[in-house]
Amino acid sequence: MKVLLDTNIALDVILQREPFYQNSSNIVNDSNDGAYTAFVSASAVTDISYIAGRELRDKKLVMSRLKLLLKTVDIAAVTGVEIHRAIDLAWTDFEDCVQFTAGERLAVRYIITRDPGGFAGSGIPVLSPDQFLAMITVD
Repeated sequence: MKVLLDTNIALDVILQREPFYQNSSNIVNDSNDGAYTAFVSASAVTDISYIAGRELRDKKLVMSRLKLLLKTVDIAAVTGVEIHRAIDLAWTDFEDCVQFTAGERLAVRYIITRDPGGFAGSGIPVLSPDQFLAMITVD
């Protein structure tokens, strides 16, 4: 199974944001164990780096944590195809739309986010970290 992690999930891990860190970290770690394959969009990686750098004010630390994340999470390509499709879809939140189109191209089963409203137009089911962890625990 493939899942796409929204930017906020990756940031929860890199910034160790409470109270979200544990669930987001569990999702990343379970992916590393082969339970499923997690992706972040290529466009989100630059956003993650920028936001984490602004928060932590330590580029080496940010790059170290980003490298660790990307050893576990795969990168979903964002090409002109995804960008043009996102423009045509005309969602309110363009960044979320680009992530959706990257996930759509990979045929991910779920988008995991703490901001489900950003993916209201998604044809892919959207789950919170809590919902996703509960679902895979049951399976």
